Amino acid sequence: MRPDGRPVPPRDGAAGVYTLASRARYKRGMTRLARLALASAALLCTAFPAALSSAQNGPRIAPYTVVETGRSYTRLQDAVDAIGGGHGTIRFASLRFADCAVQTGGDVTYEAAVPGQSVLDGVVCEGKGALVLRGRSATVSGLVFANMRVPDKNGSGIRLEHGNLSVSQAWFRDSEQGILTGNDPDGTIMIDKSTFTRLGTCEGSGCAHSIYVGNYGALTVTRSRFEEGTGGHYAKSRAARVAILNCSFDDSRGRGTNYMIDLADGATGRISGNWFVQGRDKENYSAFIAVAAEHRNHPSGGLVVEDNNARFAPGIERRAAFVADWSGDAVQLGANVLGAGLVRYERR
Repeated sequence: MRPDGRPVPPRDGAAGVYTLASRARYKRGMTRLARLALASAALLCTAFPAALSSAQNGPRIAPYTVVETGRSYTRLQDAVDAIGGGHGTIRFASLRFADCAVQTGGDVTYEAAVPGQSVLDGVVCEGKGALVLRGRSATVSGLVFANMRVPDKNGSGIRLEHGNLSVSQAWFRDSEQGILTGNDPDGTIMIDKSTFTRLGTCEGSGCAHSIYVGNYGALTVTRSRFEEGTGGHYAKSRAARVAILNCSFDDSRGRGTNYMIDLADGATGRISGNWFVQGRDKENYSAFIAVAAEHRNHPSGGLVVEDNNARFAPGIERRAAFVADWSGDAVQLGANVLGAGLVRYERR
């Protein structure tokens, strides 16, 4: 036998001369080998039809799997309904999905099998978002949300109406809003290691933002990036308590944007370790961080703003406030590195 498994042609005689008989035996051996190979291929096709179909005709396997039961589903809503009011994890295959779902109960984790390779693209439920959440809690990990648009200009990757939310390693891009929430004063929102790109618009009855959090109990944003905004604010929040830590706000390529952080109703907490660059194309460039610009529904005394780095993009010369404060409370400004033209604090 040769190393590749084919029979070596037999040789007759000491001189190794091929005879007609030896050639015939060789051809019969090759024919048997070919039949065996065809049979093996047929068995492989029977055993792994999904894998072969995926390679030849695109994925035909079910895109969503409920981890706890091992059951797979072709519609995201069916996977969510299978968990219902219980606890469960939905694992997304590495695909682009024209799909959305509404969660009305339970504690559901939405998890990409490979972070960054599962994309919910352009389909919204209830005219709101790709994931409409009003259960007890939701966890989103590794998903991409893209191209969310609706008639009222509030199309979101995630529309949170009730319950706790945790988001990590997610990317929200090219939509009207990344995350939009209702009000839940007892709820908490945590966002970590996520990116918000080309979000926001003021084309509707009001403005949409990269994230817009309603009257929640607490908002925490850590190690995340906001960039290339297309209107509104980068992070707008009405939560009573905030922690915005070690994030970057890169407005150098923004278009028609406003504040980097808008604590519209006031808040306590901490804004620290962040990097801010304000770009040229602004609808409102008067401040980087705004405190209680709309209402004083929450106290802001003790809000700490320190260890941040803020500046204008190269070539821009203007004056703006790093922190503009309408609260009348004792906001605490620590040491921050501010570029030319930035005023540390303004009471408004």
